[in-house]
Amino acid sequence: MYTKIIVPVDCGALDKGEKILRKAATLLDAGGQIVLLTVVEDMPGYLAIDLPVDIIENAIKDGRSKLVELKEKTGIDARVELRSGAPAREILAAAHEHGADLIIIASHVPDLANYFIGATADRVVRHSKCSVLVDR
Repeated sequence: MYTKIIVPVDCGALDKGEKILRKAATLLDAGGQIVLLTVVEDMPGYLAIDLPVDIIENAIKDGRSKLVELKEKTGIDARVELRSGAPAREILAAAHEHGADLIIIASHVPDLANYFIGATADRVVRHSKCSVLVDR
């Protein structure tokens, strides 16, 4: 069905990440590739000044280890990738750079704040050039 699937995972919601990774494996063509992705958000300068210097570095290490654990737990072959920046922008950039034909993203049930601010999944759906499957 699909040859390159981007699976962005929020390391704070690994149960949802496992669910969408397993779904991606069922939709992947033989010889296809899954890119298991997490994005560490940048800290605004006014906040970064009050935080320990290595907080972003530690978040990156933690994110990588959680994705590797998730990959090992499921036994699904996937490329692990970490990015830094705005989540929606980085997910879309990864899809473009890898030539993805599908993004599978987990979403929570929207609340009132999502109608004014917009969730990551909403932004990905609106701006993606490839198919997007949103799992609730």
